[in-house]
Amino acid sequence: MSSVLQLCSELVARPSVTPDDSGCQQLLAARLQPLGFTIEHLRFGEVDNLWAVIGDSGPLFCFAGHTDVVPPGELEQWHSDPFEPTIRDGMLFGRGAADMKGSLAAMVVATELFLASNQLQGRLAFLITSDEEGPAVDGTTRVLDWLAERDIQIDCCLVGEPSSAERLADRIRNGRRGSLNGTLKLFGVQGHVAYPDDADNPIHRVGQIISDLAATEWDQGDERFPPTSFQISNINGGTGATNVIPGQVRLDFNFRHGPASPQESLKSRLTRIVETAGCDYELSWTTSGAPFFCPAGSFIDSVCDAIAENCGTKPELSTGGGTSDGRFIATTGTQVVELGPRNASIHKINESTPIDELEQLTQIYLSILHRVIGSN
Repeated sequence: MSSVLQLCSELVARPSVTPDDSGCQQLLAARLQPLGFTIEHLRFGEVDNLWAVIGDSGPLFCFAGHTDVVPPGELEQWHSDPFEPTIRDGMLFGRGAADMKGSLAAMVVATELFLASNQLQGRLAFLITSDEEGPAVDGTTRVLDWLAERDIQIDCCLVGEPSSAERLADRIRNGRRGSLNGTLKLFGVQGHVAYPDDADNPIHRVGQIISDLAATEWDQGDERFPPTSFQISNINGGTGATNVIPGQVRLDFNFRHGPASPQESLKSRLTRIVETAGCDYELSWTTSGAPFFCPAGSFIDSVCDAIAENCGTKPELSTGGGTSDGRFIATTGTQVVELGPRNASIHKINESTPIDELEQLTQIYLSILHRVIGSN
């Protein structure tokens, strides 16, 4: 068994359902410390974080990722135990194999190979959290605060999120849309269904609001970002009884947006639509992250050249998909690129990753290290 497959299997075997790290970071630290890395275990609340760095001066390149995974779901639907790494048909099966313990293993093994044959020209770090799949409150953001207190600035960061689609490294993320969550409560007057004149049904009123919101073109996107997407995720109303007109209805919704529609603009436009209902309401908002974009330059060139060297193709540059901790890192002025395994099975039953692509990903990461902080 190869080094990267062995390490990935050991990580998958640890049931690190968010925010539990289950010893994954200790395992990574045990591989990095003998190489000369300074190790900092940073625990905030219920979240474990790892900062590991080697080098005294020069540009700081960082690998970033997470050890936590989403729950496995219905165990009887898995072909094998989600936390017993299983090799079948050239694939490694297990929760986290693709998102993102495969990337973590490839990062560590690439680092071992790199330091064995190179004199470091700069600094190399790992920023690992167990709070990416959860609220993302006590993870990467807290580590970035800790770094800022020590005047440590990351210059370039490669996040190992599963960015690939049909084949390994066919797509990288050089930006992400922002994410804005909202909750709308619309209030009416509760009453008996037999006496509607004495009540005011907010569910009837919310129908037109939903129709107007769904029909709105928020923007047309731009050359870097797709158009803003609005989606309602939950609707709740009623008492559960069939003879009661409800007194309120609640909608949960989400915007995924680029710079063409700032969050304050989205808030004000949605509020105007809600007010057409002519009834009392409450709106609350939660920002999951602002959009970020890493423009073309030497770091993206290095990533693309490493992919071309190992895969023979150039990747698509994309800003689509969901959010990642790259959104936090980018706010510090860091150049951020996301590159990892294929994402077809992430968060699904029977999550898996091709074994040969683990090896190939290791070589891509190694080539990036050579280009960004290598001496040859």
